Amino acid sequence: MIKVPNAFAWLLAIAFAGLATQLVSAQETLKLAVGQRGNWDTSVAEIGQRGGIFKKHGLALDILYTQGSGETQPPVISGSVDIGVAVGVMGVLGAYSKDAPVRIIGAETTGGADLYWYVKADSSIKTLKDVDGKTLAYSTNGSSTHGIVTAFIKQYNLTAKPVATGSPSSTLTQVMSGQVDVGWSAPPFGLDQLDQNQIRVVASGNDAAVFKGQTVRLLISNTQTLQARKPAIERFMQAYRETIDWMYADPAALKVYADWLGITLEKAKRTRDGFFPKDAINPDRVVGLEAIVADAVDLKYTAVPLTKEQLVELIQIPAR
Repeated sequence: MIKVPNAFAWLLAIAFAGLATQLVSAQETLKLAVGQRGNWDTSVAEIGQRGGIFKKHGLALDILYTQGSGETQPPVISGSVDIGVAVGVMGVLGAYSKDAPVRIIGAETTGGADLYWYVKADSSIKTLKDVDGKTLAYSTNGSSTHGIVTAFIKQYNLTAKPVATGSPSSTLTQVMSGQVDVGWSAPPFGLDQLDQNQIRVVASGNDAAVFKGQTVRLLISNTQTLQARKPAIERFMQAYRETIDWMYADPAALKVYADWLGITLEKAKRTRDGFFPKDAINPDRVVGLEAIVADAVDLKYTAVPLTKEQLVELIQIPAR
């Protein structure tokens, strides 16, 4: 005997199907430009999306990876993407001073301990003081690496030639082939080469005195995006904060990161614990702002210091 389905059960099934459709349609998409795929600090959005945290906040992230601020900031300014991740602070101040419609919605990284400059193991260069007349790499114009290299040159009175080399992988190729004397990188990239004594570190980002302990990279958006999509930006920041908490509290987040990059859990943990204390990627405050404003003038990113009124307009970090 064939049983006729219960009418109430059918109604429930239809109701749940309708609810599921509504939940899917409720996922609002945000487009992100993210500098340097795979760095621990730049992976917050990716890890959070893979862990379902952004979905919980009604967001789907469309992530485009770039080679640095020179490729990340322009699409934010033009409105092609909604959020830029890991944009150099000096580049942002410089763009804002020229009336670009850019706003800071969070700090991305504070301090430069994650960045390092290196040479081939057999290079005669031992320290930054040996770089006179040599080529010194950074990623792209306006990036944190660009700012640090500019600071190196000024601080150590170097005659080195700054060269934009793009990503850590393309930089390594240029260093190993002899096209560039001093390369730059950030973990986990380059750890294998360091362990195998193929390359040797000659400087850390913290060796640039003006950047040590200061916020060096930012989360940014466009003024029009903030006006039109403020609730979505606020939900993004809430999910971003939750993801950071998860990344430092749950081994499952480390596994997500390791699986995504195809690296070992050991290397993932070494990257996080050896180079990124949790407070370094705290998005809620820009550290050393007064000094940053002065350094932007000193390093010729801005013509004059930004005023307090301008900084209030520029920095619009959503409240927790």
